[in-house]
This record gives sequence, structure tokens and C-alpha cells, in this order.
Amino acid sequence: MSKKAKASNAVQYVILTILSVVSVFPFLWMIIAATNKSVDVTKGTLIPGTYFFENLKALLASDLQYLNAFKNSLVIAVVTTVLAMLVSSAAGYAFEVYKSKGKDRAFNIILLSMMVPFAALMVPLFRLFSKFGNIPGLKLVGLNSPGAVVIIAVATAFLIFFFRQNTKTFPRELIEAARIDGLGEFGIFTRIFMPTMKSTYAAAVVVTFMTSWNNYLWPLIALQSPQKRTLPLIISAMGSSYTPDYGMMMTAVVIATLPTALIFFLMQKQFVAGMTGSVKG
Repeated sequence: MSKKAKASNAVQYVILTILSVVSVFPFLWMIIAATNKSVDVTKGTLIPGTYFFENLKALLASDLQYLNAFKNSLVIAVVTTVLAMLVSSAAGYAFEVYKSKGKDRAFNIILLSMMVPFAALMVPLFRLFSKFGNIPGLKLVGLNSPGAVVIIAVATAFLIFFFRQNTKTFPRELIEAARIDGLGEFGIFTRIFMPTMKSTYAAAVVVTFMTSWNNYLWPLIALQSPQKRTLPLIISAMGSSYTPDYGMMMTAVVIATLPTALIFFLMQKQFVAGMTGSVKG
């Protein structure tokens, strides 16, 4: 290898090292802050302390109902992810496999909805879900219920688009062979398409779970009861107090980060394969 190539590689490694440190430092500081007192966090100390369990005890003993919020977030994220995988994948599959001009127009309208900011939808959604609460059969999706948070994320334009694009790589020969063998359309979807596209599902699971877990704005509007609040609302309330306990706050953030980090690292390979459009599990 020439000296010029070695110098170029050295520069690349230095740049990548600097970028890695910049990316990892906030997470490292968050963990360090969770082990220190609030006064040490405000001083900007970068040395791990021994105050983590005291911060944890204070967090659990506070009136924030942190464990209840953790449970609410987990239930909403899991239910949203499961339903979104079923509904959005079926929609993406149908748009690609059963093509027609009408379906293409409907799909274009769905894509156009991605251009509408959520801030423009908040008032209409609030009025709509407030009416749902007065209808006996729709109270489960009315305001101040987890269903109100779940239902708007079950079929999103991004997920439908994502599944349709990945369905383009699905071997059509499998569909034709299954039809010849007498398998119905529902069986083709559940017994052939879903297992074959499990890397796509893995990528969608990671994105959907993280989005639902970190969702703040709509739960803030829809979940009006303190017992229904999710983790982002609790953490936001901790930071807006008159004298915030930063050590306790960082402990809450560290615990709230664990589920998403765990899911990502467990499904990292499938996530990368799914995002690149691979059909191999």
C-alpha cells in the first residue's frame, strides 16, 4: 500500500473515530449522570458515581407513577406494533400483488398524506376522538384511552409504502405455485409471504416500536388522566418542575431507553436486511 493510501486511510479512521465519540458521548453522559446526585450532574461531572440506587428509589417512591407509565408505554407500543404489522403489511401486499388503476390512485393519495404535518391534524383528530367517547361501541378508542393512541398508528403511510416496496422483491413464482396447490389468498399471505419476508417485518417492528415508545405529542393530547400517561409524558413533567432532580431524571431516561435498545440489538441483523429489501430471514 502506498504512503498516499495509508495517509488517506488514517484520515478516514480519525474522522470516523471522532464521529463515533460524538455519537456515543450523549448516551455515556446519560448513564454517568444516572449514577450521580443532581448537584453533580449540574456541575457537569464525567466520573461515574455511586448514587444510582438512591436515584432509583427516589424515582419509584415519587408520585410520578413511573412504573405505571412504563406499563402504559409497553402495552401501547406492543399492541401498536402487532396491529401495525398485520394491517400495514396486508395493505402493502395487496397494493403490490393485486394491482389496478383504482388501487394505484388510492396509494398515491396515501402517499400524499405523508406531506400533511401532524400539527395540522391535531384539532380534527381531537374532535373526532372526543365524539368516539360518547358512542358505546367506540369508547375503547375514545379520548383518554390507550386505543386512541394505538389506532392512529396501525396503518401509516410510511409502513404501507415500506411493505409495498419490499413486496416488489417477493418471488411471484411462490404465489403462483401456492395457487396451483390450492392454497387460498389468506393462506398465501400468512403461510408464505410473512415467513419469507421476516427480515422486512423485523425492520418494521423496530421502527414502529421505537416510534410508538417515543411518541409524545398525541399521547399528551389524548391521554388526559394521570393514570394513563406514558413515559415521555412523565419524563417531560420531571424536566419542567421548578427544581428538577437531574440524577433521578437521568435514571428514568436510562430505564426508558432499555426496551428500545434491547429490541434494536436483538433484531439488528434482520433490521439491516429488511431496510435493504432482502427477503432472506
